[in-house]
Amino acid sequence: MDIKISDRFTKELPADPNRNNSRRQVLGACFSYVKPRVPGDPKLVHVSAEMAANLGFSDADLRSDAFRDVFSGARVLDGSDPYAMCYGGHQFGHWAGQLGDGRAINLAEIEARGERWTLQLKGAGETPYSRSADGLAVLRSSIREHLCSEAMYHLGVPTTRSLSLCLSGDEVMRDMLYDGNAAFEKGAIVCRVAPSFLRFGNFQIFAARGDMENLKSLVDYTIEQHFPEVLERGKQGYIDFFNSVLDRTLKMIIEWQRVGFVHGVMNTDNMSILGLTIDYGPYGWLEGYDRDWTPNTTDAQHARYRFGHQPSVALWNLYQLANALYPLVEDTAPFEQALQRYKSDFSIAYAKMMAAKIGLSKRLEGDDQLRGSLQATLGLIETDMTIFFRSLSQVGMDMQAGQALAQVLEAFYDPEALEGAVKKAWLDWFGAYLLRLQEEATNDEERKTAMDLVNPKYVLRNYMAQLAIDAADGGDYSVIEELYELLRKPYAEQSGSEKWFAKRPEWARHKVGCSMLSCSS
Repeated sequence: MDIKISDRFTKELPADPNRNNSRRQVLGACFSYVKPRVPGDPKLVHVSAEMAANLGFSDADLRSDAFRDVFSGARVLDGSDPYAMCYGGHQFGHWAGQLGDGRAINLAEIEARGERWTLQLKGAGETPYSRSADGLAVLRSSIREHLCSEAMYHLGVPTTRSLSLCLSGDEVMRDMLYDGNAAFEKGAIVCRVAPSFLRFGNFQIFAARGDMENLKSLVDYTIEQHFPEVLERGKQGYIDFFNSVLDRTLKMIIEWQRVGFVHGVMNTDNMSILGLTIDYGPYGWLEGYDRDWTPNTTDAQHARYRFGHQPSVALWNLYQLANALYPLVEDTAPFEQALQRYKSDFSIAYAKMMAAKIGLSKRLEGDDQLRGSLQATLGLIETDMTIFFRSLSQVGMDMQAGQALAQVLEAFYDPEALEGAVKKAWLDWFGAYLLRLQEEATNDEERKTAMDLVNPKYVLRNYMAQLAIDAADGGDYSVIEELYELLRKPYAEQSGSEKWFAKRPEWARHKVGCSMLSCSS
């Protein structure tokens, strides 16, 4: 394998001088050097061929023992010095102090085809930041992360990527639902890929400790390496940097809401400074359209990270980042202005996104009411979000309300419940929608094409991931490959794959791993 290592993070930022892999508070450093744990009997399960090509790996590379060994942690890349990053964060709204890469180890930064990437193993063993955990990961969560990272990319959602999925050959003890029923599971390692894995928490930890020297060094480095649009330096540069992070975060959240993705754990240590979706734990897609749904068992009581609250949580997290950066600027006004702008910009971007989902290219008075009425009506009975919006493009401008409603019947979990006041609400909405379509300049065919480009046909529903997990537990990895290929073209019709364009089956409604998930991995 020909890999061009180009480590800048470790060369330009302060390292923890202690190379002992012992749990501890790490002060005055951005990272600690640590080697991956050598797995017992590693096996390469799946590779994202597209990501591998982007990184310059050949087919021969992917078949080699060297590839398997490097990306399972069995062997360290020549010329590299792996490390784990130090960061803090707010978890469920409360400051948690030092957290850090407890089960992630950065192998190296590399250059490939004119781009820079950081290669990171998740589940490759303990680090100084592992606290009381073992730093390992299990197959079920690793399959979910591997597939979802690539699926989100092809949906057009800003995200970290995944290169490979390996079995470690070791058993890992996990209490999946934190209910005292721990059991051994197959260990696994994912190689995550991103330009950087820096999080809000990397900056927060230095601010919380009053370490302004290292805070400034980290911000200066981040601007120089990852924010070319920030041209100023000094205080104005820090303000511009925050505005860029805000804009990237806003775009990411808009895309989440567009496709119905729920992250599940929007702690500040899970917020990428680059505005990428990061840390695929107890995520999920809306099945029934329920803005109060969260897939996270830990969050079930208060639902802080529910679907409809994600935009507000992102803003709250940006407030925490602003607090961390404030000492470098010593003026609250620029941050307050930016945070106020988030609210107005989000409102505009959200309205534009929703208009595209229902096929409106013009912005007319009454559109906000039409959109709001739709969201209320979607919640009257259990309605599959993905199927509804994808099917909506089948509605023709010359249809009657009843004919239009018939086009989306497949989206309802219980079509027989579509009666009385519920049916009237839907007929009223379609009546208003059809009148609004008459004011559009596009014809049905043009509108359908445009709508199908923003409303995916295929998303990684939890039950689909669970089918891949169940098969893989038995040694069958074909479902992983089938879903990987399916989700590379989520907006295409893909004749022959219609079995995946289906509502969640009843067996999955309350099944562990399909309805609710924990952070246990």
